[in-house]
Amino acid sequence: MNALLKTAVTAIAAACFASAAAPAPALAQAPDHDHGHSHAAALPAPAFDAQGIARTETVRQAFDSTRQAIQVRVDFRPGASFPKHSHPGVEIAYVLSGEIEYEMGGKIIRLRAGQSLYIPAGAVHSAKNIGTGVTSELATYLVEKDQPIVILDQ
Repeated sequence: MNALLKTAVTAIAAACFASAAAPAPALAQAPDHDHGHSHAAALPAPAFDAQGIARTETVRQAFDSTRQAIQVRVDFRPGASFPKHSHPGVEIAYVLSGEIEYEMGGKIIRLRAGQSLYIPAGAVHSAKNIGTGVTSELATYLVEKDQPIVILDQ
C-alpha cells in the first residue's frame, strides 16, 4: 500500500473510532433554538431487510478525484449473515456492539464490541452475527468513485 493511501486509511480509521466512541452517532446538527447550541441528530432505527441486515449510510464524501470516503452503520439481527462480497477499495470494520464472525482468505476472524478489522481492496469476505442480540458495526470505506460499494461474489 502506498504511503498516501496508508495515511488516508489511518485518518479515516481515527475518525471512525472517534465517532464510534461518541454517545450518539450523528448524521446532522440540529440547532437548539432555546440556547443557541447544536445537538447531534441520532441515527434512525435500523430498517432490516429479509436477511436481517440493515445498512444506514452516515457519510459520503469525495476524498480525491478518483475516490470517496463512505461510512455505513451495518446492523445484523441474531444469526444474520452477509454473503461473500468485496469492495472497490479498502474497508475498516469497527464493531460497535455484539459479536461478529468474518471469513476472509480462508480464515475465521471473531470480533467483539470495540475491536476492528482492516479489509484490503478486493478481498472477498463475509460476516455473520454470532451473538444473541443485534450486532452493529461501523464500516468505513475508501473506494473508487462511480463503482458499486458492494460486489457480491459469484
